[in-house]
Amino acid sequence: MIRTFSNPLVSIVTPSYNQADFLEHTIQSVLAQDYPAIEYLVVDGGSTDGSLDILHKYSDRLAWWVSEPDSGQAEAINKGMQRAKGEIAGWLNSDDLLLPGAVSQAVRCFAEGPELGLVFGDAITIDERGKPIRKLAFPDWQLADLLSFRVICQPAVFMRRDIFLQVGGMDQEYHYLLDHHLWVRIARMAAIRHVPKILAAARHHAGAKNVSQAAGFGRESMRLLAWMERNPDLAPLVRQQRRRILGGAYRLNARYLLDGEQHREALKSYAVAFLNQPGYTARHWHRILYALWGSLGGKSIKSAYLEWRYRIHPDVISGAAFENWPGLNLE
Repeated sequence: MIRTFSNPLVSIVTPSYNQADFLEHTIQSVLAQDYPAIEYLVVDGGSTDGSLDILHKYSDRLAWWVSEPDSGQAEAINKGMQRAKGEIAGWLNSDDLLLPGAVSQAVRCFAEGPELGLVFGDAITIDERGKPIRKLAFPDWQLADLLSFRVICQPAVFMRRDIFLQVGGMDQEYHYLLDHHLWVRIARMAAIRHVPKILAAARHHAGAKNVSQAAGFGRESMRLLAWMERNPDLAPLVRQQRRRILGGAYRLNARYLLDGEQHREALKSYAVAFLNQPGYTARHWHRILYALWGSLGGKSIKSAYLEWRYRIHPDVISGAAFENWPGLNLE
């Protein structure tokens, strides 16, 4: 269906649970957007850490919020999306940030491409103090790339809410790669497009799921691969690009095993990835060396490795628009 746009309503949902250290900056980064038609919904899972004080503080600027026990992130997002009314939607986890002009950029992209079901931008990673670590720039990946486990940055993604609902929303059986699972299902139904702008900041900290539960992501990448192989709409594509897809799945599995400091298992997974897709896997040589060192009993290198990764991307964001932005520390 072809649509025309005139400031369509955009719904942003924040699922949250015990993230009082970061939640206020997340909220402020949405409320500071320059787009005029945003409804903001926060779905809290029954926090006990002071999050409710923050939600009460901003309640008059939220379209809706609730604090009650739920089964996790997927249920919270579904709950918010069912309540939302926007034509365009996204979710922003309670430790991440939208960056200046993010919503306006996404709306502009949808207006230029009425056939689009999803758009995704570039992003930066930040530490617990809001200091930028590195830039995440993406090509214009399509369904075949997503099937090959090319992972886009979730807070920099916006979608049509009706398509989110048509594909069944978040699958509550997934807990780690639930976003990637959703992107694949949407890309199977509608066109997707990359926006070459930095739209969001994803926070890396000790309590983040991709740090504290890293190995779970690896296990779920294997589960997602099995789902794709069984899915009647996707199975033919999987067969056509099997080596590329296997390489991508095992590389992603290795990455998360390494983040979980399971060095031997990570190295084995990198080996399978290399056998199936040597060129792309070889780009991650520094991670492979890290896995090899750890598997040989090397100690005390994680902090040095992370410090090195920080140094190789010293200046990832600049410009007046980012100065004094909520949650960013550019000093």
